[in-house]
Amino acid sequence: MKPVAIFRHSPGEGPGYFSAFLDRRLVPWQLIKIDETPAVPTDPCAFSGLAFMGGPMSVNDPLPWIEQELALICAAQARNIPVIGHCLGGQLMAKAFGAVVTRNPVKEIGWGTVRVLDNPIARTWFGELPEFHAFHWHGETFSLPPAAIRILESSHCASQAFALGPHLGMQCHVEMTEAMIRLWNRHWAAENAAPGPSVQTPAQMAERMEERLASMRVAADRLYTRWIEGLQHG
Repeated sequence: MKPVAIFRHSPGEGPGYFSAFLDRRLVPWQLIKIDETPAVPTDPCAFSGLAFMGGPMSVNDPLPWIEQELALICAAQARNIPVIGHCLGGQLMAKAFGAVVTRNPVKEIGWGTVRVLDNPIARTWFGELPEFHAFHWHGETFSLPPAAIRILESSHCASQAFALGPHLGMQCHVEMTEAMIRLWNRHWAAENAAPGPSVQTPAQMAERMEERLASMRVAADRLYTRWIEGLQHG
């Protein structure tokens, strides 16, 4: 089986739990470190699937690799090679599929409840799960691409996830580990975001972390299990 290509855009925003899930399912994967060498593959057929992680940049920034990744996502869609995106990765997918990425009404940082939409596509991905605690760290959001189905929402961001055939784009971070959360919190002050309903402090994010991670991984397992069903086995 060809590997899943995992695109890392920032040293602290690696695959986290996603790679642990792939290892457990014996799915090979290859980490492509765009933050070190911004060379984007041009042929999606070299991989069984494509995964795009987060990053502090905007998909609207004039970075050469962004346009290259958008082209790769479009090429994967044309060949029915599944794509999955986390936060920035979901925004890249949305833009590649014809949507726009704009500023969210508020920054969303920390733990927050996300609700599964009541539609057949959402149930295909989540089963009967009604909601769960997800981790958030974003100031922008995506609109819904043509033909995509919105499957997840939160009180502070309507577009938390969409599905389009075998492709899954997420605004939230279901890939988080405790180590990643603690690392990101070192940069919390740089966000210049006042604590409030949509922004937690590092101390608040640390509360019940083990419980929250366990809850989120129930949802992550369902999403990742559904996603790998579409991987190319050639």
